[in-house]
Amino acid sequence: MRPLLIVILGPTAVGKTELTLSLAEYFHCPILNCDSRQIYKDMEIGTASPTEQQRKRVEHYFVGQLELNAYYSAAMYEQEVLSLTDKLFQKHDTLILSGGSMMYIDAVCNGIDDIPTANDEVRANLYARLKDEGLDILLEELRLVDPQHYNVVDRKNWKRVVHALEIYYTTGKPYSDFLTRKSLRSLDGEVIENLRPFDILKIGLERPREELFERINTRVDDMINSGMLREAALLYPFRDLNSLNTVGYKELFKYISGEWELGMAIERIKKNTRVYAKKQLTWFKHDSSISWFHPDDKDAILRHILRYRALS
Repeated sequence: MRPLLIVILGPTAVGKTELTLSLAEYFHCPILNCDSRQIYKDMEIGTASPTEQQRKRVEHYFVGQLELNAYYSAAMYEQEVLSLTDKLFQKHDTLILSGGSMMYIDAVCNGIDDIPTANDEVRANLYARLKDEGLDILLEELRLVDPQHYNVVDRKNWKRVVHALEIYYTTGKPYSDFLTRKSLRSLDGEVIENLRPFDILKIGLERPREELFERINTRVDDMINSGMLREAALLYPFRDLNSLNTVGYKELFKYISGEWELGMAIERIKKNTRVYAKKQLTWFKHDSSISWFHPDDKDAILRHILRYRALS
């Protein structure tokens, strides 16, 4: 029987944490966190990181291990997860990966292109140019040096535009030259070959939209009451770092700078979190390999896992 990686995914605030803890305790295995912001230090409240008590219940990986100024990517996450699972599967026949970072989950499950790491000086120069010259100038530059990627990139997503230029100026080759991953998939998006030495079972968590949005609103209020504003004030000097370009902190930074009233900042956090949750669901719904459950239906989820185990 091949080792099994259970992937628990879903939109923010849907209820992944408690279910994942329960499953990890049942299977006596650790949790591999898959949240691109919880991996950084000093952002516990605003990213809803696992609490100290939860981490005592179950061992967690990829939580609070990076400095705020550290560069990190989905490709780096993929390699670190694969290296870790090689070791952990020697002691456990089942592991759980849980989170809502779409590209990180995709990288672990399906593989990602071997994109070189961008030069720090190149990145700093492009960030400065973005601030001084604006996105349109960089978009035109991308069109000239890499028209193939320009035609498919999300032109409103400055991170992706800048990243493509980072790679070009670091390597001298267009970003599109490194994108070979399409060969691993059929036209309908199905993976052609099993890339991993373990099986993957994806379990998606969903709630009715009104229920999910109410949970988001309540969680934002809970974060504020738990000291998120104090946490954001401590992080304010580092606000230009990419790690802090994150819903929750961005809005509170505008309050701290005097640009917004606190009430407005909180409402914007709720709104932007709801928008992000919708984006997550749109991404996940394109994956036909995900089996969907309400997070409260723990018995059905466990039966689903055990049934898969018995048939594999």
